[in-house]
Amino acid sequence: MKEDLLQLKEQYLAEIDGLATAEELEKLRVKIFGKKGDLTLLLRGMGKLSKEERPVMGKLANEVREELEELFNQKAEFIKKEDLQKRIAEERIDVTAKKDVIPLGHRHPLNRTMEDLEELFQTMGFSIESGPEIESVKNNFDMLNSPENHPSRDYTDTFYINEDTLLRTHTSPVQIRAMLSQEPPIRMVSAGRTFRFDDVDDTHSPMFHQIEGLVVDKNVSMANLIETINVFIREFFGEHIKTRFRPHYFPFTEPSVEVDVTCFDCGGKGCPSCNNTGWSMELLGGGMVHPNVLRNCGIDPEVYSGFAFGMGVDRITMVRYGIDNIRLLYENDQRFLEQF
Repeated sequence: MKEDLLQLKEQYLAEIDGLATAEELEKLRVKIFGKKGDLTLLLRGMGKLSKEERPVMGKLANEVREELEELFNQKAEFIKKEDLQKRIAEERIDVTAKKDVIPLGHRHPLNRTMEDLEELFQTMGFSIESGPEIESVKNNFDMLNSPENHPSRDYTDTFYINEDTLLRTHTSPVQIRAMLSQEPPIRMVSAGRTFRFDDVDDTHSPMFHQIEGLVVDKNVSMANLIETINVFIREFFGEHIKTRFRPHYFPFTEPSVEVDVTCFDCGGKGCPSCNNTGWSMELLGGGMVHPNVLRNCGIDPEVYSGFAFGMGVDRITMVRYGIDNIRLLYENDQRFLEQF
């Protein structure tokens, strides 16, 4: 029996040393120490030994068992460490690698210009108001003193939904809503999309953006309008830009003006961009709020007066960024937009 124990020990010591996985190690442990394992079956034969041999064989059997178990524990710990190192190597995260990077976008030049305009007017004491793009004919035309025979009311110039509803042709209806819902003094601007039936060319589009302002209070004069526009022009475009006010006609203001600014390319000296006039194209329009508009909104024109102004955000954007074709703002060409 002694030879069998020693042979079993030598056999399994070599096998344990050659194992590589925890599964293989557990399978061999059952083969040796299980109920039907080789060592278990061998030890059951000790009952056939004499009383003198049993203590000697029992001591040897315990030594063999302890040696095998110690080697099993050492091998299990070694395999565990090896598995951990392998997992660390395979599952390591390289924080310097650029994987699945999502490129960040930026504001569209139109939106950026509109937000910058709103922020500037807020610093001048104006509140920001908004209104629906689908508007009533009453708010879009009637309340603004627009005569029924005015060309802008034709079906060929405006997108009508039905006889009483249309896509707003300007943001002026927001001024009407403000005057109907607020008591003077009122100082507000509104920006957003507007719609008119225009053939698409370098400077026209059936959809475009406007920003309009309104001030209603006691003793408001044309001088207040001129100074407000001059401050806006200087703050937004620079101190070197000059303004020129020309008489004009709008149904909702009286008197009315159009505002030109000095050429952005030559600074007023004259160049091919401005046809050597020194002046850029008309930038905005405005005037004193017509008394009829005030009356329509329940405001007494004998007590209150006001001024209003409006401009195309698309045009401001084109001037600001040197864009020569309005189509570029709406084609969503990423190669173009990435420049801003």
